[in-house]
Amino acid sequence: MLKRYRIKDFNFFLVILLFIICTLGVLLVGSANAELQGRQMIGCVAGFVIMLIIAFIDYSWILNFYWIIYFLNIGLLLWVYLAGSSAQGATRWIQIGGENGFQFQPTELSKILLILFFAMYFMKHQKHINSVKTIVKSIVLILLPLLLIFEQPDLKNTITIGLIFIVLIYVAGLNYKIIGKIALIIAALGISALILITQTDLPIIEDYQKNRIMTFFNSDEEEYSDEALQQNNSVIAIGSGKLTGKGLNNSEVSSNNGNFVSEIDTDFIFAVAGEELGFVGSFCIIIILFLIVFMCIITGKRAKDIAGTIICSGVGSLIAIQSFINICVATGLFPNTGTPLPFISYGLSSVMSLFIGMGFVLNVGLQRKRHSGKLVNKELIFKY
Repeated sequence: MLKRYRIKDFNFFLVILLFIICTLGVLLVGSANAELQGRQMIGCVAGFVIMLIIAFIDYSWILNFYWIIYFLNIGLLLWVYLAGSSAQGATRWIQIGGENGFQFQPTELSKILLILFFAMYFMKHQKHINSVKTIVKSIVLILLPLLLIFEQPDLKNTITIGLIFIVLIYVAGLNYKIIGKIALIIAALGISALILITQTDLPIIEDYQKNRIMTFFNSDEEEYSDEALQQNNSVIAIGSGKLTGKGLNNSEVSSNNGNFVSEIDTDFIFAVAGEELGFVGSFCIIIILFLIVFMCIITGKRAKDIAGTIICSGVGSLIAIQSFINICVATGLFPNTGTPLPFISYGLSSVMSLFIGMGFVLNVGLQRKRHSGKLVNKELIFKY
């Protein structure tokens, strides 16, 4: 469970990046809603502690319980399905500690649990990863949690986890030709679903989800003007920051006081960043997130086994996908999906889950594969 590690293998640079991005998150959340700043700070501190604890626990030992991890995940999602608390027409939370307690969103933790499960599952089946039997079993295993998440309803996380699964199975060694065929099938199904959603009244998704999609394609029509207003105002808020921004706690445009941009402490936190930190600050946030993803990829390439590579690739892809979607929504490039910006948006379930994932990435880095060598013609040839 616990091993001796070399301190020089600990990724201090990644920890520094996480500290910087979380500090920015606390400051921006406080600017968006001062009442939430203290809770966000507590969540980040607690997340850091949990991350450092996990960083020194052998991930290979934890992966021995991969089936327990899978059924724990299913159990949490079933708990939400059967007895979860609702808000704004969705049932996505578990109430802990009664009315005076706190809410926990299992879907956020589900992303990390599924990454851990498939890291071990794919390593066990790596030799047969391209067989029809293994592919079908893998799809069945991911479909159950996806259906439970879709029923909450939570379309954005259903899509996000589906994309992460594709990354995981590709990293595990699935032939790119098979992935290409699957991608074509998914694209065809996606286009068909989009046509049915926009051109018919079939109840494929919830009404509010359909309105968001219809708004994206018909934002100029009066019928959808109210729905489009939020994203349009977000773009205005970002633009108002110009090059260097107005400074922290100066979100005059995106302020909740006038409800010009709603959900600015969560889904539209990038609007606050754009207004207060300007183009320079927003660009720095994107660069930091990129570097975190890059460090995950580099750590995965140096992992001692394929399971470590899959863990790092999964956590990196989670951060990349959510960052991309959140920023695209805030800038009006995607329909409104309500995806948090990693480590910045308010949401303790999201922050804590991401720190758990980063703890595993740090542990993978501590167990990087070593150089081995042999003497050939009196020359030492090193190889991985």
